[in-house]
Amino acid sequence: MILHCVFLRLKTAMTNEDKQSLFEAIAALKQVIPGVVDIKYGPNVSPEGLHGGFVDGFAVTFESPEARDAYLIHPEHVAVGERIVSSTDGGLAGILVFDLNL
Repeated sequence: MILHCVFLRLKTAMTNEDKQSLFEAIAALKQVIPGVVDIKYGPNVSPEGLHGGFVDGFAVTFESPEARDAYLIHPEHVAVGERIVSSTDGGLAGILVFDLNL
C-alpha cells in the first residue's frame, strides 16, 4: 500500500467554503478511481509549528503503487489537480507531495 500525502499552502483569499469545496472534490475521487482505499483531509493540527506554511493537506491511501500511478494520470484526478494548483499560493510551489510505502 502507498500513503500519498499532499501538503498545501492555499491562497489566503480562499474562504472556508472554498476549502471545503476543494477537499470534497478531492474526497470524491475515491468513488471514481479504482484502487483508492481512503482519503482524509484537513488542516495541520501539529503543535510544533514546523509546517513551513503548509497548513492544509490531504492523504490518499492506495492499495498498490500501480493504483497510485493510475490515479496520477486519471482524467478526474488531473482536473482536480488543476483546481488544486490554481488554489495554492505560488502554483506548484505551494504543493508538497510525499509518498510512503505502508
